[in-house]
Amino acid sequence: MTALAAWPYPRWVAHRGAGKLAPENTLSAFRLGAQYGYRFFECDAKLSKDGVLFLMHDAGLERTTNGHGTGSDLSMGEIAQLDAGSWHSRAYAGEQLPTLEALARWCLANQLDLNVEIKPTPGQELETGRACGELMNRIWPQDRTPPLFTSFKPASLQGAKDVAPHIPRGLLVDKLADDNGASPGDIDLQTAIGLGCSAMVLNHDLWTAELVAKVHAAGLRCSSYTVNDAWAAQRLIDLGTDGIITDRVDLFSPAQTGPEL
Repeated sequence: MTALAAWPYPRWVAHRGAGKLAPENTLSAFRLGAQYGYRFFECDAKLSKDGVLFLMHDAGLERTTNGHGTGSDLSMGEIAQLDAGSWHSRAYAGEQLPTLEALARWCLANQLDLNVEIKPTPGQELETGRACGELMNRIWPQDRTPPLFTSFKPASLQGAKDVAPHIPRGLLVDKLADDNGASPGDIDLQTAIGLGCSAMVLNHDLWTAELVAKVHAAGLRCSSYTVNDAWAAQRLIDLGTDGIITDRVDLFSPAQTGPEL
């Protein structure tokens, strides 16, 4: 058994700021999550046309802004002019898509932890990972708990590792790879180990007692997305997992650390 990777992060992670209570990946969402007591925030980061990291989940602009087309085809100046709040509710009309730097500096000012999901526009996997690493090298103090980089894209994690090897990484997995009769999770675990990851972040349905034990034995932490039901959260706590990403910042207290929600 390998010693478990250091894990200085809270168990509970607010998904895209405040889940569905505010427009995702906006500063208003992160402020709202903080009002609910959350101290650890997940966001999605991608590159603009002029190389600025901004927050947005989708490659396309249509779902969460009044724009059209692909976000990475616009400059940051153009992205900043989009309305990223009206789709959610009138209360957030005119909300902007922030830069990753703006969110990171807000987290630093408020003593909060940050999980950056590197969410590249297709074809920009390595480039986006490197840009995230370079940004955190520039602005994140060495004496603070480091941000956590996660991604579904191994190339993005490799890019981050190339320029910021000291920042922990986690491999996101939505469906376990199945090849050559390997046990469920073996291939993904080997990928995570090869990338020097500190964690695997799985669709919460995928975790079993056997897989948690296997990942922990390899020295990696176990985290889950996106957990919005009490029974699912309780199952993960009982399994001994380390992190829970949730939309339900209004349901789960981030002070909860043990069984029996």
